[in-house]
Amino acid sequence: MAQYLLSAHTVEGQAREPMTDEEMKNVVTRVHALEDEMKAAGAWVFGGRLQQPDSAIVVRVSDGEALTTDGPFAETKELLAGFWMIQVASRAEALEWASRVPFTDGEVVEVRQVFETSDFPADVLPPEDAAREDALRAELAKKAKR
Repeated sequence: MAQYLLSAHTVEGQAREPMTDEEMKNVVTRVHALEDEMKAAGAWVFGGRLQQPDSAIVVRVSDGEALTTDGPFAETKELLAGFWMIQVASRAEALEWASRVPFTDGEVVEVRQVFETSDFPADVLPPEDAAREDALRAELAKKAKR
């Protein structure tokens, strides 16, 4: 089983009518229903909705020093709004889940596979480090299913 990140994006400055409370409630209900289906299928690992982009802090390292800047990447037009981490048997299954995200026209879900420890040669990720990472992932997946 492979893990995939389904990342939901919005476009900064894109004109869109604000949702009414009823429309927002409808979207939240549909997202919760999708997450319940993911959980029932054993695909859901974890997920979350992010706060507004202006609450972001960017950390850049320069000359060994961490520098912080308020707000999202200045160069970014598409902004990460939320995400789901899923574990499925194939890329096709990940794409199927992404196609069911209850968004309106023009909204985007990006699907990216997470590297597995087996993707790295032993000289890059020694077996003891790979085993430690695999154990951590298994523990996180176990906690997410509670």
